Amino acid sequence: MPGAPGGMPVIAPMPAARPARVPSQRDTDEAAAAGTTVDHLTETYRAHYRSLLGLAALLLDDTASCEDVVQEAFIRVHSARKRVRDPEKTLAYLRQTVVNLSRSALRRRILGLKLLSKPMPDMASAEEGAYDLLERDSLIQAMKGLQRRQREVLVLRYFADMTEAQVAETLGVSIGSVKAYGSRGIAALRVAMGAAA
Repeated sequence: MPGAPGGMPVIAPMPAARPARVPSQRDTDEAAAAGTTVDHLTETYRAHYRSLLGLAALLLDDTASCEDVVQEAFIRVHSARKRVRDPEKTLAYLRQTVVNLSRSALRRRILGLKLLSKPMPDMASAEEGAYDLLERDSLIQAMKGLQRRQREVLVLRYFADMTEAQVAETLGVSIGSVKAYGSRGIAALRVAMGAAA
């Protein structure tokens, strides 16, 4: 190292630093358009995966659903990362997406439970429905042609599912009368329905 007069070592001066460049509006717009980077999003996701899973677990009840929600949140934020203008808000976006997806999952479950709690009707074909309608209309017409007591006994016995004793008590007649009115009524219905066919 060459020395200066007087035996002191010479220290080369530091090169002059470039003047700091003031970011232009264009730079700010480009950064905003770029949004958060994939690397930053991935790092944030990895670092906070357990806390995001815990958040989903508070809202949902099974681990598989929680994992699905957290992974779906990452995919959604990844797709919309250009909207995350401030990289510091990446975690907030992930958390909000986890909450929204958990709500949606709960809504779907509640709707599914409501639908499952109602028995599904046995759907007949159009032809069967039309045939049933015609048969019911024929039966109603045939019932109108019966004597009043016969009609009352048959309606109470077969449509109201009453026993013969209950029908007798309701109409104020004997059980023998209920049997007689019932058998005559059925015989008259067979004739009427056979004639209608």
